[in-house]
Parts: sequence; structure tokens; C-alpha cells
Amino acid sequence: MSFLSADRDLARDSYYAATAVRSQSFQPLAGSMDADVAVVGGGLAGLSAAIELSDRGHRVVLLEARQVGWGASGRNGGQAIAGLACDQSTIEALVGMEESRRIWAMTLEALDLIHARRQRFGIECEWQSGFLALAVNAKKGRELKRWQADMADHYGHDTAWIAPSEIGKWIASPRYHSGLFDARSGHLHPLKYSLGLAKAAHSLGVQLFEDTPVTQLVPGPTARLRTPAGEVRATHVLLAGNVYLQGIAPVLEPRIMPVGTYIVASRALDPERIRALIPSRAAVSDTNFALDYFRPTADHRLLYGGRVSYSTSTPANLASGMQRRMAGTFPQLKDVEVEHAWGGFIDISMNRAPDFGRLADLTDGAGKGFENVYYLQGFSGHGLALAGLAGKLVAEAIDGNASRFDTFARIRHRPFPGGRLLRMPALVAGMAYYRLKDML
Repeated sequence: MSFLSADRDLARDSYYAATAVRSQSFQPLAGSMDADVAVVGGGLAGLSAAIELSDRGHRVVLLEARQVGWGASGRNGGQAIAGLACDQSTIEALVGMEESRRIWAMTLEALDLIHARRQRFGIECEWQSGFLALAVNAKKGRELKRWQADMADHYGHDTAWIAPSEIGKWIASPRYHSGLFDARSGHLHPLKYSLGLAKAAHSLGVQLFEDTPVTQLVPGPTARLRTPAGEVRATHVLLAGNVYLQGIAPVLEPRIMPVGTYIVASRALDPERIRALIPSRAAVSDTNFALDYFRPTADHRLLYGGRVSYSTSTPANLASGMQRRMAGTFPQLKDVEVEHAWGGFIDISMNRAPDFGRLADLTDGAGKGFENVYYLQGFSGHGLALAGLAGKLVAEAIDGNASRFDTFARIRHRPFPGGRLLRMPALVAGMAYYRLKDML
């Protein structure tokens, strides 16, 4: 099965698609048009950039190959969490402490940006404050406690420690040893939020086109983006399609890997029953490398995510397998049915840090001639909040102030080893090592 076929299959039973109303649709592009900026990708990053660029007076055209919010932006776990997918120590090693602090502060700004847009555009997306990071054993607990102290000392980020004697007050599961509570992070309905951003962009004059894949990117001072039935000529281009760019910028492909991830939604539970599971109603994630994550929904279901795949094959018996995983965390849910099972592909980078930049800055001359083409990718499963900020940063850069964008662009990235054929087996072997470490 091809990557796109697998992704279409995984999208069919999304709880989010079943509970969000698409009140707007946008026609495919037909004919030629001009723009100051052409955005490729109608997810959180592309929509955010379109809003920011329109606010700054730019004529913006956004091209989406399917529907806005169709990919990871509308199918993810819904957890909006401070920080990056990689540990902050990774960023310190790559860019130094001063720049690392600046990046951390911007991840907090990313959370503030969600609230600002919800308020400005009246986006109803079921926001719930609170995030629990939980350790599955004493060793993981000590590691988490050290992380908490380091973040407080070096970044001024304060969280509440949950000792083993207190853990039962926060979560009704025998699986966890200790944890911490972050009041600033939280969770939401990602498709409702994405559709709200699309509506906002349209209201600001952004021209959005759905069912419009870009088939070719032609470089030049005025770049040209060819589509099946038209063309956009633009002074600047933003590539925000992640794993869905499908060959229009081959130099980007070795820098990320598509990874399948899966989620289920239980049937609706009695409100008191689901509140007893997570009294704070916070989003939850363990601290394993191959982690599980879950959260309550506004209609009293439990959304449970975990399990990843490094091939394009959907795991057999996805719903039943994920239900057993959920019951492993909450034995009291062993008889609770799963009503939705879905997934999708995220883009991970080698170091799990985000990969932002300009095509012209890539090595070996592969980006030559693309000085006006920006890209955003490599969110590594941690992009719900960060993608919105990324769109703001690239808009600042296009508008003439690239200082904050370049802070991220200075993060060094390496391609996955082994090329197209061997990088997947190499990653599978590496993940087996980390799963073993999680059990120790």
C-alpha cells in the first residue's frame, strides 16, 4: 500500500471529522494568478502564516492538495504543550544556552497565540487547560524530577511536582509512579481549531484553494507553482506541506521521515466516570521515548494515542489493539468500546527538533535559485502549538525581520542515513533500542 493510500484509509474513522462541521469549502484553482506569497499546505503552519502575512498587507494564495486541516493538523492528539519534541538539552547543545532560552520562550508564546486567535476570531475548539507528564517507574521519576528542576533553574518554567504518594489524586491508573502538572499547556479539538483558522484567513482576504496539489515549483525571482489546472506566480513561497509535498522539493525529503501514529476514541462515558480517571481533565503523556498519550473530550470520551509504525502499513486490528492498550493504562475501561480508530503520518527529524529554513541555504547547492522559498517541517509530533508560531515567524521573515525565524534556522539537521531504501530499516532498529531503554 502506498503512503497516500494508507493515509486516506487512516483518515476515514477520525473522531474529529465526525464531530466538526466543515461550513466552508474552497474551489480548486483554475487558471493563473499572481500573489505576493504562495503558501503550499492548508494545515496549522500554512494557515497561521497566511493570517500573519495578510495582517501585514501581503496578497496571499494558499494551495491545499486535499482539504484544509486534512492531515496531521486535523487528526493529531489535540495536546498543546510547551517546548519541542526533543529535550531542551538537545537545543542547548546545538545553538547554546542563550538561543535555547529564546526558543523555549517562543514555545510559550505559541500557546499564547492559540488563545489570542481563539479570542480574536471566535474559534470554538474545546480548549481545556492543564497537562500531566507522568513517569512509569522510579527511574523515570528521578529523570523527570531532574528535568523539572533544570527547567525552573535555567528557563524559569515552574511546574507542580506530583510525588508517588499523591499520584492517585491525579490519575486513576496503577501504571504511573510520579509526575508533574503544567497549568499553562492544555488540549483542544484540532480540526475545529484548524477550520477556524481557515475561516479567519478567508475573512482577511486570503485566497484559499482546496483539491489543488502543486505539481511543480519553478524557481526564479518570481517563482511559479504549477497545479493540474492552473499556476500561481509569487514573489515568495512557503512550503508547509511536511510529508505531503510529494516531490516538489526533493532536497527536503531526506531531512524528515513519515511515521504513522494512531488514536482511538472510546464511547461517551458518564461525566463522573471520566472525571474520576483524570480529575483535572488535563492532557496526559508518559515520558517514555515511545510514548502513550491521552485526554478527555468535551463529550466525555477518552482519546487514547500511542503505537507508531515506520512503514506505510496500518497495524492489523487497530481498534482492538488500541483498546487493549487503553485498558492496560485504565483496567477499569477493559469493557469500554472504542467507537473511532484513526491515525495519520507525522514528520520527524533525526534529532526531533523542528526544521525551518530557506531552500537556498541547504547544502551542496541543491537549493540554489530558491532564495525566496521558505519551508517549515520536522515538528516531530509536537506541532499543535508550535506550527502556529512557525507561521508567524516565517511571516516576520518575509516581511523583513528574520531574526526570530533564523534562531530556529540555525538548528543543524542531518539527513536520515541509508537513503530512501535503507532509512526506514535503520529507524526501526533505532526505535527497538529506545523501546528497550523504556523498559529498563
